[in-house]
Amino acid sequence: MVEITQILKAVSAAIEQAPERKFRESVDITVNLKNIDMAQPKNRIDATILLPESAGTKRIAVLGKGDITSQAKESGVDLIIGPEEIERLGGAPREARLVACEYDFFLAETAVMPLVGRYLGPRLGPRGKMPMPIPPGQDIRPIVERLRGSIRIRTKDKMSFSTKVGTTEMSPDQLVENINAVLRRVESTLEQGSQNIRSVYVKTTMGPAVRLI
Repeated sequence: MVEITQILKAVSAAIEQAPERKFRESVDITVNLKNIDMAQPKNRIDATILLPESAGTKRIAVLGKGDITSQAKESGVDLIIGPEEIERLGGAPREARLVACEYDFFLAETAVMPLVGRYLGPRLGPRGKMPMPIPPGQDIRPIVERLRGSIRIRTKDKMSFSTKVGTTEMSPDQLVENINAVLRRVESTLEQGSQNIRSVYVKTTMGPAVRLI
């Protein structure tokens, strides 16, 4: 387990070394793994992590009709797609690809999941963005709230991944909390915990990478 003081030292160095910019930069970490056979699906990381401090609002799309769309509007989701639109996007691959790239999380009522799989699956599946199925009567508002403050980590067959943990407008302590939460979750999913982590780097969008581990 990485010490909090060690994370704080790396975060402070990354912010101090970053050239001054006139826009808000992201703060990201890159985690490199070791001694893992990524050919085995069981060793791959696929996790949604709720950060202690929001790293910026995620864009959420809801697919379905009726009650779920009413809740979606109340929750202020970024996109609502009805059954007819799902089918239309199936014949518009470029537009469907843009939707898959632009939105971070997808929720869909179970009734439209067959349509989603048929028409949008080829765009969402490879990106690890197949919708979370929502059964009839389930309240999506708390789910939307949680996802807005979450990040998704998916390694597939790669030995490294990068993820946003905050912005330069956040305090170092807030960034430290988020990084610590991510590393704890990653370690908990690895067979040998921290022994499977080769290195971790932290950096701002335009700044140099600072080694944390």
